[in-house]
Amino acid sequence: MPSLHAVEIKAFVPARDYDLSRRFYADVGFEEKSDFKGVAYFALGECSFLLQNFYNEAHANNFMMHLLVDDADAWHRRLMEKDILSTYGPHGVRMNSPDDREWGIRDFHLIDPTGVLWHIGHNIR
Repeated sequence: MPSLHAVEIKAFVPARDYDLSRRFYADVGFEEKSDFKGVAYFALGECSFLLQNFYNEAHANNFMMHLLVDDADAWHRRLMEKDILSTYGPHGVRMNSPDDREWGIRDFHLIDPTGVLWHIGHNIR
């Protein structure tokens, strides 16, 4: 029997305003690798996702992503230095401060212009 090998898994992240979300994710630090018929491929190192020109409020408001990084505090500082909240706050973007969680992660939350909740953190255990 042949072995099964997975190469990659990517989530389809919804976008209420596709062009705004593309700019947002580029400013966050992801590189847009391609854009074809309403699906943009974003990557940062080995991490990637597909941004889709699709919006359903219930889906978007319950969609979450977890990005494990080396240093959540450095990520938070970089986003603050890039003035993400001033630039995208009028479009619903929100972000809290990093905090240690009882399950062994130090993270912060970033809500994108569509309402998608990102947990950006690093392991502390």
